[in-house]
Amino acid sequence: MDLMDSWNKPPRKSPWDKQQTTPPNVDELLNNLQNRFKHRLPQGNAGLILIVVAAAVWLATGFFIVDPQEQAVVKRFGVVDRVVGPGPHYHLPSPIENIDKEKVTEVRRLEIGFRTIDPGPPARYRQVLKESLMLTGDENIINVQFTVQYRINNLEGYLYNLTEPESTVRAASESAMREVIGDTKVMDALTVGKSLIETNTATLLQKILKGYDSGISIVNVKLQDVHPPDEVKEAFKDVVSAREDQQKMINEAEGYKNNLIPKARGEGVQIVNDAQAYAEQTVLLAQGKANRFEQIYEEYRKAKDITKARIYIETMEEVLPKVNKVIADEKLGQNFMPFLPINELRRAANTDGGDRQPTSMR
Repeated sequence: MDLMDSWNKPPRKSPWDKQQTTPPNVDELLNNLQNRFKHRLPQGNAGLILIVVAAAVWLATGFFIVDPQEQAVVKRFGVVDRVVGPGPHYHLPSPIENIDKEKVTEVRRLEIGFRTIDPGPPARYRQVLKESLMLTGDENIINVQFTVQYRINNLEGYLYNLTEPESTVRAASESAMREVIGDTKVMDALTVGKSLIETNTATLLQKILKGYDSGISIVNVKLQDVHPPDEVKEAFKDVVSAREDQQKMINEAEGYKNNLIPKARGEGVQIVNDAQAYAEQTVLLAQGKANRFEQIYEEYRKAKDITKARIYIETMEEVLPKVNKVIADEKLGQNFMPFLPINELRRAANTDGGDRQPTSMR
């Protein structure tokens, strides 16, 4: 009798009904069930071969290959048993063991605040304002679009500690960026502070994901675009332009200062050196004159008359060449009448510029 047919028949009275006075025979029930299954299987060696082939096929389903960029987690009855790397492997067939594979060397990329519509060229993007609009530390709203690159460094944590890994990374990235932007002034975010924002966001994001035991390693955070909302973009451009002009003027002034100060210092050193040289020269000259005077005085003390005569002669040698002279010889006697052409001497003196005066000597 077919087992299924017997199950589909109306139920008989249970042997445990109150009318039953003796307990059921368990051995008899098991024998009946065995006989029914025996009639369903093929007779002879063919049935055994079929069972062996089916078992071999079932066991063969346990062979699997892990690609070079992948790792696989082997679970036994739903519990992680081991993690295997690239190459051929074997696991006990399902439902005893199952595997989950993922690419662990691949660098994955998330877009926050925008989505790429067409990679181009030229590339076209769509803004996602609910992700990109953020409040700065000085209470200004800016539009921040950035990318996050990450890879798997612990496959077990990635697969089983996060329900939706990509959504988790996206939410954590947005949260980390909002916190960093909240500590940054708007002009720094728009100009010179972008590199620091990227570094701080990557550090904070890695800390958040580590707290989840996510098995994810952040490769980098890259700002795609940072700009004010469209409604105030022109006003911000004017402010940025003014700040750039201010910085340019500051740089020019710094350059002028850096050029002028060394030059002034050099000129000051030169003046000091010239003054020191002049002082030394003046002192040496004065010392020389003093020494000469002392030498002359010493000679004068030894021979006063001779020294006076020598000084007189030297003085005359210095003075007489500069004046017009008339020399009269006293030996001519009383019969000689000196004649001085005063008018001619005056005209000659005027012609020479008045520097020379007529002088007569006897």
